[in-house]
Amino acid sequence: MTDEMFEVEDVSIYKRICGSQDKNIKNIEQILDVKIIPRGTTLKVDADQEKKEQTMSLLHLMGDYLHMKEPGYEFDEFDIKYLANSIARGKKVDTNEINRLKIVVPETGKSIMPRTMNQAEYISSIQQSPVTIAIGPAGTGKTYLAVAVAVKYLITGRVERIILTRPAVEAGENLGYLPGDFIQKVNPYLRPLYDALFDLLPFERVSRLIEKGTIEIAPLAYMRGRTLNKAFVILDEAQNTTSSQMKMFLTRLGNNSRMVISGDITQVDLQKPGHSGLLQARKILKNVKEITFIEFKKEDICRHPIVEKIIAAYEQHAGSD
Repeated sequence: MTDEMFEVEDVSIYKRICGSQDKNIKNIEQILDVKIIPRGTTLKVDADQEKKEQTMSLLHLMGDYLHMKEPGYEFDEFDIKYLANSIARGKKVDTNEINRLKIVVPETGKSIMPRTMNQAEYISSIQQSPVTIAIGPAGTGKTYLAVAVAVKYLITGRVERIILTRPAVEAGENLGYLPGDFIQKVNPYLRPLYDALFDLLPFERVSRLIEKGTIEIAPLAYMRGRTLNKAFVILDEAQNTTSSQMKMFLTRLGNNSRMVISGDITQVDLQKPGHSGLLQARKILKNVKEITFIEFKKEDICRHPIVEKIIAAYEQHAGSD
């Protein structure tokens, strides 16, 4: 076993690397199987050569992260786990790329920064490709990040409207028993899109944009026969489209528009899951260079840490079956 010393001149940076009551240090020790001893503003790393190098790389990376974040930013459990596991797997985490792809909503100053390299690649793809298709589990930011980019594009004049849509497919419930007309029945299915908007802009501002038709939130059936020019179009829950619905949606794309399609192929609510339009699109369109596919993994899940464990447990159970 050998020792390595990690020194930090800035006391504030040092405290935030260690975390409250050294909770970050304890998490790192558990994930990387090392021993870290805080001394003043120095961290002594006790481990074998490979673990020592991984730990030192992680500590330097954490310092870089803090320099690009706002003052007072604190690491949470997701940050530590993602960074530590990335280092352990030999994956590169480019803090400059993550910082470059930060989304700032001009009207509110709200800042949204990718938390993983896949999220950074996703934002970059949305900005560069006419069509981006994101596939991955819940909680990876597929919908929220797409809406954030859309809002910025709208406010800065790069598009004239935002169109948010998703198929009204029943996930164990029955639409027919819900009260109201068709729009009222499908509104619960569109709720996640509203939630993302209200988190980015004031409620009154979103309401006015919806009233003017600048932001349109509608079920997928309402897209048929339209050509969507200078629009930012997002299709959520795309795993529940049929092949014909997906083709219909993709061919709505007009001039000077962006299209983002997202879904989780492990949560298909169609009667014939194998006929999912998202699954077929991945096979049919994989060689179209203007369409970018982003694959999110369990490690990109930014919700409560237990969500990743739940998904992993279900995947293991499915594999055993």
